Amino acid sequence: VQLQAYGGGLVQPGGSLRLACAASTRTLNGFRMGWFRQAPGKEREFVAAIAYSTWSRGYGTLYYADSVQGRFTISRDGRESAVNLQMNNLRPEDTAVYYCAMGRSGSSNAKTSDNYDSWGQGTQVTVSS
Repeated sequence: VQLQAYGGGLVQPGGSLRLACAASTRTLNGFRMGWFRQAPGKEREFVAAIAYSTWSRGYGTLYYADSVQGRFTISRDGRESAVNLQMNNLRPEDTAVYYCAMGRSGSSNAKTSDNYDSWGQGTQVTVSS
């Protein structure tokens, strides 16, 4: 599986950005897609994920880190195998390289990076005045 991430950039505190991630699979059914981020000098951390069952009719299970709950929204893109991460009310502490990742849906923890098999290239998000 190949993943292509889009978006990112420089924004002022309180601003918004949208990231997108497109997968090379025909569908997201049976898969979960997540976003992780890594700031300089820090470990990679979970941001958000959406997981679809094999028989999904377009509705996925959502997961968020406490630090982004209420500010970030992960959703399916209009394309069959892509998701968006809408980031609102951005803070300087959101500055990081953001990575999208994909793995099989199941009972494993969606917030753990080890449970994802494929990773996209990182995209820089910088929140600064």
